[in-house]
This record gives sequence, C-alpha cells and structure tokens, in this order.
Amino acid sequence: MNYKLTIRYDGSRYFGWERQPGRDTIQGKLEAVLTEMTGEATEVIGAGRTDAGVHARAMTANTHLKTQLTPDEIRRYLNRYLPDDICVDEVKTAADGFHARYKASGKLYTYTCWCGELKPIFERKFLTILDKAPDIERMRSAAALLVGEHDFKSFCGNPQMKKSTVRTVDQIEILQKKDRILFRIHGNGFLQNMVRIIVGTLLEVGFGKREPEDIPAILEARDRKKAGYTAPAQGLCLTRVDY
Repeated sequence: MNYKLTIRYDGSRYFGWERQPGRDTIQGKLEAVLTEMTGEATEVIGAGRTDAGVHARAMTANTHLKTQLTPDEIRRYLNRYLPDDICVDEVKTAADGFHARYKASGKLYTYTCWCGELKPIFERKFLTILDKAPDIERMRSAAALLVGEHDFKSFCGNPQMKKSTVRTVDQIEILQKKDRILFRIHGNGFLQNMVRIIVGTLLEVGFGKREPEDIPAILEARDRKKAGYTAPAQGLCLTRVDY
C-alpha cells in the first residue's frame, strides 16, 4: 500500500533531508522508524531535498508499506519513536502511482529575517538576524524581474549541475511584519540553494550593494559568481507542496 505523509521538522541539527551514511537526516530517521515498524527495509520519497539546517512546515513524502496498521496508527507509531524535532502531521492512503516528488506541481518556501533591536531569543533558530533593515521597495523591484520562466543557473549552488536549470518562479512576495521581513517564493521547482541565493541577492539590493536593474544581466550570465551570497539556512522553511 502506498501512503502519503505530511511532515514538520526543525532542521537545525540535521544534514538535510536526504539520507547520508553516518549522518542524521530527516529521510534517514523516518526510514529507520518505518523499517523497525514493518520489519523490512523501507524507502521514504520526499517532495524535495531540503538543505542542511533548513526547516519544513509541510514536507510531503510517500512510502510503500506492508502493514496491518491503519493510517492513524502508523502516524502515532512514527510520532512515538521519531525524535522530538520531527512530527508526522498526517498519514493517508494514496494511489499506487502517487510519487511525492514527480507529482508535485509547485512549492512555497518562506525565508524569514529579523531586523529588530532586541534579540529574538526563542525564535533564533528559525530566523536570519540582520544588522539593519533593508529597503523593501528596492527588493520588490528586483524580485519582480525574477518572476517568470528563466534559466536560474546563476542562482544554483551546484556547479556540476548537468540537467536543465530552467525553472518558473510565479511569485515572490516580500512582506514586513513589525521586526520580521518575510520572503515568500513560489515556483514549479527549485535548484540547489536557489531560494537562499535569491534571498541573498535581494538583500544585497536592499542594502544598496546592487541595483534592481542588475537582475536581467545576472540571469543572462548563467554564472553563480554573478549573483549574491547564499543566505543562511536557518531562515528558510518549506511551507507547502502543491499537487
């Protein structure tokens, strides 16, 4: 039976989603618990591969299991034996052909910055702290030039990428809520570090280190060195996966 899982996690202490020998990962933890539950090796397929230190509010995954347990019983078992920083919110039966990665039509990521005077003590693992506030309108002007279908090779952290680097970003929303600045970025798929490089580039625009009008030339260059820095991992969260 194929099952669809919706998972929340604090990625602070993990080396990303994808299993790696000798390292703690989200996929590795899930597979270990399900293997113990079923008595046979189990693979969990995620909608994407979040980087080390990145969080998720609603990662979608699927897994094929041989079990007599109901979906709710599977969820309870997982949450009993998973670490406290991983929670399975929902387990549902899915069609045999459902594949969490290949069937996904879009993803929404939220990147959160803090620019307040006081330290955000209880939220510090989920924010990137800025020394000062960037210019929101400058960043919005630059973001508008990134929306659409483009070759995002300049925004890809993998220099060995051999597959197409063309992606569609259909929304970049930049919101200021008191001491927080939120970047909400939705697209049909994302390259390695792409969201964090977009945010880093927009912040450089916001701090006057680049002009909004530089964006088309950065895209056209198809050169990672032309874009901005990679924003830190802790500010990034996978908010939603669309199907």
